[in-house]
Order: sequence, then C-alpha cells, then structure tokens
Amino acid sequence: MTAVHATDSRTTAVAAGLRPTRIEVDLDAIRHNVGRLAALAGGAEICAVVKADAYGHGAEAVARAAVEAGATWLAVALAEEGLQLRDAGIDARILLLSEPPVAAIADLLAADLTPTVYREPFIAALDAQGQGRGRPVLVHLKVDTGMARVGVPPEHWQARFEQVATAPGVELEGLCTHLARADEPPVDTTSQQLAAFDRAIAQAARVGLHARLTHAANTAGGLLHPGSHHVLVRPGIGVYGLSPSSEGDAAEHGLCPALRLVSEVSFAKHVAAHTPVSYGHRWRAPEAGWVATVPIGYADGVPRRLTNRIQVLLGGRRRPVVGAITMDQLMVWCGDEEPVVGDEVVLLGAASRAPASGPPQGPPPGPPSGPSQWPPPGPPPGAPQELPPGAQPRPRPGTDPETDQAPGAEAAAADGTPTASPPLQVRAEEWAEAADTVTYEIVTSLTTRLPRIHLGVAH
Repeated sequence: MTAVHATDSRTTAVAAGLRPTRIEVDLDAIRHNVGRLAALAGGAEICAVVKADAYGHGAEAVARAAVEAGATWLAVALAEEGLQLRDAGIDARILLLSEPPVAAIADLLAADLTPTVYREPFIAALDAQGQGRGRPVLVHLKVDTGMARVGVPPEHWQARFEQVATAPGVELEGLCTHLARADEPPVDTTSQQLAAFDRAIAQAARVGLHARLTHAANTAGGLLHPGSHHVLVRPGIGVYGLSPSSEGDAAEHGLCPALRLVSEVSFAKHVAAHTPVSYGHRWRAPEAGWVATVPIGYADGVPRRLTNRIQVLLGGRRRPVVGAITMDQLMVWCGDEEPVVGDEVVLLGAASRAPASGPPQGPPPGPPSGPSQWPPPGPPPGAPQELPPGAQPRPRPGTDPETDQAPGAEAAAADGTPTASPPLQVRAEEWAEAADTVTYEIVTSLTTRLPRIHLGVAH
C-alpha cells in the first residue's frame, strides 16, 4: 500500500501562498531501480548510497524505500549523515565510506555505524575502543587500487593487514576498493584495478584476514563490469535512475529517473521581434511571440552556465530557456503560443499532463540546428553567448527534435494494439552535457530552497 507523502504539491504551495517550484521524488522509481540493480548484480548484495541527502532526493525517504526494495546496506559519506538516518529510526546497516576524525569514533559507535578504515592512527583508536567495550568493532578496510583518493596504498597493504589482523578490538568484515574509470568501458583501467584488488584479497588472506564482504563496484561497475560485483555492490547514481556517463546510460539498463523539478508560469508577455531578454541581452526574440517567466533560478541550483542551452516542457512541448538565467527566475520562448500563468513547467523529469492539441511547437523561425549530436556541441560552458535567430539546444540522440520521442514510438504491440508513446521528458543527462559536468553535480546542486515532495511512501 503506497500513498502520497504530502497533499498534492501544487495545491499545497498555492494554498499556502508559496512559490509553486518544487522537487517531486517518486519512491516507487527508487524501489524499481534498487530491484533492477540487484537483478543486474547477479546475486550480490546491494548497498544503496544515500550520501549528500540521497543525491538531493531526500535521504530519509530514499533510504527507507531502498531497504524496502531489498538493499541490505546503506552508505553515507559523513558520520553526520549516518546519525541523521539513525535519528529518523532507520536501523539498516550503514557503511561510512570514508574515515571521520578520530573524535567522531564515540558517536559512530553509539549509532552503530560501520566505519571504512585505512589509516594506522584511526585503526589504533578503534582497536582501543573495541577492547574497552569488550567486543570488537566491525570494519571495512579500503585499499587503493588506482583511485588515489583514500585507501591504503599498495606499498602499505602488508603493514595495514598485519595491524588489523593483530588488533583484538577490531574485526574485519569487509575489504573494498573504488573504481576510478568504470564509466569509461573502452579504457582498461578497471580490469587493472580489479586484478590489483584480487591481489589485495589474496595478500590479506595470507595473514589470516578473510572478509565476509568484498566490494568494488559503483553504479558504473554494476552496469558495465560484471567481474566487479564480488559479494556487495555500492550503486549511487543508478539508485536515482541517472546515468554515470554516456557510455552507461541508465535508461538502456532499465532504470527510471526518480526526480521531477517542476514549477509554473508566473508571468507571460508578448514581445516584438528582436526584443532582448534578461541580463546582458544574450538572446533576442527571432520574431514577435510569447515569453514565459518561471520562478526558479541559479539560487535553486539551475546553473547560470546553462543560459540558452537547455529546454523545458511547457504545454506538452519542449521549449528553449532563453536569456540569462537569473538568481530567482528564468525565461522560456513559446513562439506564437500564448502561455497561461499557472501552466506547469517541467525542468527535469517527465510531463504530467497530456500535450495540448495541435502540432508540436517547433523551433523558432531561423536556420535549422543541424543533425542530432551527443554531446551537444557549443561554446565553453558559462561563456557569454547570444544564440542566432532560431537556434536552441540540440535534441537528444535518436529522438524527434520537436517531440523528444523516438521515431515510431507509437508502435504496435504483439497483438496489433498501438502502444502508448513514451512521455515527454527532460533528462538530467542533458543538463550535464550542456554544462560539461556529470549528473551527480546536477542533482546534488539543487538547493534547500526547493521543497522535496515524496510520492509513494509506504505505510
């Protein structure tokens, strides 16, 4: 039995006299993704990574949904994040992915957080705590096999293995590493790292360390490198239905985006041809037409460097964001179709309303934008730019530039019945490509000014 965690988000915002801009998180999508990742993991346990407020999706609600879907572990980056989950009543195993300061040991043990370890002083402090309380502290020892961020470097493996093996207050539960380039399958780094990890496992065994859990795979490892699965996989971005890279497209692996970033038209104006819009006049109307203002901006996490480079869904069409994105507002070109104050605007995610009647709104008059290309070409991110008349962000590959749907989307099912066309959507991957960054940064940059509305909360 599932239910909406709040009353209808639009009604709530309007009734309270608040801005109708919000994030909606579909917890059923989270459950689906965890189940799908588990199926792809071939029997390995799932450790759902919920650090950074579950990648901007809301840690408490996402953690519960992930556990409901079969995740046996959760992972966080900070002790504070683990304490927050415990305070919320979440009792699943929680792995701390990096060592905190030694001063945090008492708190992490009181909250039953499982630390990842790699430094001699931290392990020694845990050993003393374990001996003092009369039972060993379960730990996961991280070895560096090529990431060069944290973890025991190869030249110190032997010393650290011996330290853990001879520490009565510490018990090795897990041995782990982290893959640096798993999202780049043509590169051979991952196979080299996995070979090094195998050597670490064998070397640890020679001093009597036999970890119950070995783990190396992040989302990209889980999707693209079956040999990395071991006993446990640690998906992060895939839990949220987002791609680790263009080579590891989430949708191609059956994952669904859980987040919608939604607002409404707050103002509509008809402008004359060549009217400049927003700061710096980086865009001018190619002809007389309508511009919609939307109450969201870079203070909410819409990067200013996406000026003139992204599209939104408005009235069942993809429409370009035009003019400089400002702190609290952005503008959308609607051509000859008049937008109405209160119309839904989807910045990320799928449309929730049926498209309006009539032909799809095409690009403004002007030269064609050219063939589809991925990633979309353009000037360096953040560079001042004024699009030539008619230019707009390029479509996703394999889709109609006006409808964002694959050719023949309304194909016939096996029995000849037409199937429903896939919904219009704007993917976080589009923003990431346009901003020359990764999906991780896009969603974790969405700020706390945006309320999170969780849908599909189990009772």
